[in-house]
Amino acid sequence: MNTKQGLLLVALLLIQSLAGCTSVLENTVNPRAVLTATPTEIQEGEEVTFDARGSDAIEGIISEFQWDFGDGTKATTIAGFTSHQFLSSGQFNVLLTVTNDQGGTDSTSVMVRVNGAPILNLSIPEDVRSGDIILLDASKTVDPEGGELSFEWDLDNLGDSNGDGDTRNDIDATEAQVYLPTESSGTILGSLTVDDNEGGVVTQQFSIEVQPRRYKVDWVQNTLQWDYDDYLAQGETWSDNMTPGLGARIMSYEALLELDQDLFMPPDNFTLALNIVDDGHRRSSQTSPGNITRNEPTNAEINASDLNPLGEEGVFDADSAEQLLEGLLNEPGARFGQGEWIWTIVAQNADPDSQIETVPDPDGGNDWTLTIVITVLTPVLTEVAYE
Repeated sequence: MNTKQGLLLVALLLIQSLAGCTSVLENTVNPRAVLTATPTEIQEGEEVTFDARGSDAIEGIISEFQWDFGDGTKATTIAGFTSHQFLSSGQFNVLLTVTNDQGGTDSTSVMVRVNGAPILNLSIPEDVRSGDIILLDASKTVDPEGGELSFEWDLDNLGDSNGDGDTRNDIDATEAQVYLPTESSGTILGSLTVDDNEGGVVTQQFSIEVQPRRYKVDWVQNTLQWDYDDYLAQGETWSDNMTPGLGARIMSYEALLELDQDLFMPPDNFTLALNIVDDGHRRSSQTSPGNITRNEPTNAEINASDLNPLGEEGVFDADSAEQLLEGLLNEPGARFGQGEWIWTIVAQNADPDSQIETVPDPDGGNDWTLTIVITVLTPVLTEVAYE
């Protein structure tokens, strides 16, 4: 072999050797991706921990971990360990891609189920007056997964209806709609908790301002009259009770007792008396003869006026008409005559008396009439709207 042929042979061998090396360089080895997620079922807003440290580079080292969390969020890390918070509900296929320093890649995935909390929709009337029945409506609350919902209402955060010492864990109702009666103005504080029975729970506090009702007050004057007639023998007593101050303010009264004309003189002697118990008001009057020429009967009269101040008119706020009436009629300094009135007639003497025991008494008693007139002011309430 001459020199030229030798050089050609060496060149051929070198080309074959380089071709073999190129084949080795082009044969890249892929890593093996391994992924675990803890936990795989969570509630909306919670985090999942992802661990890919069990992945194998096969050759060389793993240079990066690429994460696609399935909710539009992606990340790249050098370490094979990360966590992610899922802010929306649904099922998410989390994809992991590992790359080694040889340029090889491998992917794997895991499914994460995120349970959505109920979407609470609570409707409360804006304008509430004392005495109204409030409709608390949560019937439009929905579960993202379409599951069955449970409702727990605490209708008074200041009360402890179950008696356990905690005012915020009472269950006063369990329906989607609740009717809440009101008796007085003020603030009602409560809460609603909705559970999807899959771990999704949402609670909403609520506050309701209950306004008083508004009334226009007018005072109307009325006259009340009672008429009695009877017969009393000497020494007998007649009595009757009344409560003319119920629902009204007493302004004045007058009472007139009249006896039938006697055939014999002197006239009979009767006493008319009034006792207003709660006020310690006692009045009495003895009968006196009338003018015979004018045919006036024997009579007794008692009266009084300006017993209470005039009622104030205007617009007033109150939780109810009954409450306002009670306040108006029991105003300090204007309560005279609210209790029991006791009227009494006593026949002390029916003259003349018989002077002979065997002769009948010519005047054993007398017929009488009693007229009582009481003037009162009665409050009339008209409910008006707020301006």
